Amino acid sequence: MAGATTSRAWPVAPGESLAQAVQQAADGDVIELLAGEHRGQSAVILQRSLTLRGVGGPVVMHADGQHAEGKALLVIRNGDVRIEGLEFRGARVLDANGAGIRFERGRLVVQRCGFFDNQMGLLSGNHPDAELQVLDCRFGAAPANLQSLAHLLYVGHIARLTVQGSRFSGGHRGHLLKSRARENHVLYNHLVDGPRGQASYELEFPNGGFARVVGNVLSQGRATRNLTMLAFGAEGMGGTAVPVGGPAGSAEVGNLVGSGRSQILLLAHNTWINHSPEPARFVRLHRLGLGQPLRVLAQNNLFIGAGGADLAWRDETLGNHALELAADAGYEMAAADETGLAGLPAFLRGKAVPAAQEQGWLLRPTGQFAAPAGVQPLAAGLQLTPGAHQP
Repeated sequence: MAGATTSRAWPVAPGESLAQAVQQAADGDVIELLAGEHRGQSAVILQRSLTLRGVGGPVVMHADGQHAEGKALLVIRNGDVRIEGLEFRGARVLDANGAGIRFERGRLVVQRCGFFDNQMGLLSGNHPDAELQVLDCRFGAAPANLQSLAHLLYVGHIARLTVQGSRFSGGHRGHLLKSRARENHVLYNHLVDGPRGQASYELEFPNGGFARVVGNVLSQGRATRNLTMLAFGAEGMGGTAVPVGGPAGSAEVGNLVGSGRSQILLLAHNTWINHSPEPARFVRLHRLGLGQPLRVLAQNNLFIGAGGADLAWRDETLGNHALELAADAGYEMAAADETGLAGLPAFLRGKAVPAAQEQGWLLRPTGQFAAPAGVQPLAAGLQLTPGAHQP
């Protein structure tokens, strides 16, 4: 066929040079990392399009003191890049921002990857047109011997972030997921810090933006460093945040300095679990006075444990329910089903209110998290239950 192009596969076995394969690859090629332990490998990707893929079994990239440009094991400069089936471990650099992947510009899709024991799991730059998708990935084991904030996923001022079917646990001082993106879609994930996790926020949007948060389990343990689980607008656009004084419900509740960016927070079918006896702030909203009004809609959420929220979290007309944490619903149960909801009261089953539509998005989940990472589709027409878990 006239004009057709043929991509080439470049296999890299453990012990062979990843950087050399990347240098040889042309646009549209595929780098295939063969199963095994790849140690001391790093690379900068400059191609306009490239795929890196693990094949033949688990592929683990150990930093072993190496990095690209003092940034990460992989640096994505620009272009349309896809990374599949790789695990990144042990990234360390002098400025304490050593990441498995540093994404600077372009479009990046990361699927079925793992990020463990890195100063930053995945870290993005601040290019306003960049787009990042994180699908079916696992993040954890933030190093506890560092004084820096080890965020598992830290996204800068980019255009769009999608995180779906991914698992975050084992934080230390930093956040599980922090995003400054203009548009955020956080769908069907487990942000479950675990019994020994010491994360700060489970989920933060420090500069607000548009955030659609649907079908997630957010859980913090007794060792948490911050009783707030989701924070929105704490930093505005460089000012000092002032907390909202009262409940928000689904109305306009305040302002954020936003340089014209939308300030919308949509929360639907999420389950929030506080294992600490101290009251959690399940959702914390901030305002800065001038700028775009903040629109909040919370529907069909389930809040478990002691706490409160800056919205109508107990409004059953919106499908939002609050439950006590049963004495026997401890970490063993949570570890078994990853939600702690084995004892979900029968009166809640099938009691979700009809989904609202906001900004063109119908706030009805079409899937739910599937361990260890991924999404299980929900049957069409299913009578839904409040929270993320659909029995």
